Amino acid sequence: MNDAHPYLVGLIGTGVLPSLTPPMHMAEARALGLTYVYRPLDLTALGIDPERIGDVLAWAERLGYDAVNVTHPCKQSVLAHLDRIDPVAVALGAVNTVLFTASGRVGYNTDTTGFAAAFADGLPDAATRHVVQLGAGGAGSAVADALLRLGTARLSIVDLDPKRSGALADDLAARHPLAVVDTAAPADLGEVLADADGLVHCTPVGMAEHPGLPLDVTLLRPDLWVADIVYRPLDTELLVTARERGCRTLSGGRMAVHQAVDAFALITGTRPDPDRMTTHFLDLVAADAPVGPAVAR
Repeated sequence: MNDAHPYLVGLIGTGVLPSLTPPMHMAEARALGLTYVYRPLDLTALGIDPERIGDVLAWAERLGYDAVNVTHPCKQSVLAHLDRIDPVAVALGAVNTVLFTASGRVGYNTDTTGFAAAFADGLPDAATRHVVQLGAGGAGSAVADALLRLGTARLSIVDLDPKRSGALADDLAARHPLAVVDTAAPADLGEVLADADGLVHCTPVGMAEHPGLPLDVTLLRPDLWVADIVYRPLDTELLVTARERGCRTLSGGRMAVHQAVDAFALITGTRPDPDRMTTHFLDLVAADAPVGPAVAR
């Protein structure tokens, strides 16, 4: 593809109409002189069952889309409908970016690379001897893998579903044999967090439609860093409370930007400017865009 190519990209998922990802991509494309249209394909609004993700991919491909980003609840089910999958996405068992190429559909995961870049950018010297992660869903899997690739020695996963957290821990331990990956029940969070350097939050709690805090605030202490992958609102109640208690924090906005940077580069073959995309993102947030689901991108 060259600069004269008019790109057509979609975002497939439920509740994606308010997503900031399409306007962020298009603003960067304009800055690069690319013709680039990015449309949300909201399965809920369209009345399409998410189980028909294979049909949706086929429709998009036939209609001339160059690529799609895939978000909740299709990141795992989409794998069965791809011709090739990047090894990182294979290991994670989740794809969030699909390219329609001459040789078939190719899947990638930029959630994990996005979080890794966001962490290195926003908490560059943070200790990772022991990190506690709340949430073992699709986004949690990508974040956990990034944490282990960043050198986390011990990762403790806490989830309401012990089977889900156990399965994720087993998978991560098999792929990262030098690290310790364990699980804990929510009731034991205080005990596990007492020994931790940092906390990463990967559940929907804190989003507009799921307000509140995911833990007892008394568990937050000044020497603990806290990261949240929710980006709308940018300052979740967890992050605001953590800063009030002296914690260093990392907002989900950085992950949102960096996963978009990686996806844009895959789609166009052109590496965008991360600083400029951050500006695009912050401008969109400041414009008070409609609030909606945004844990998954």
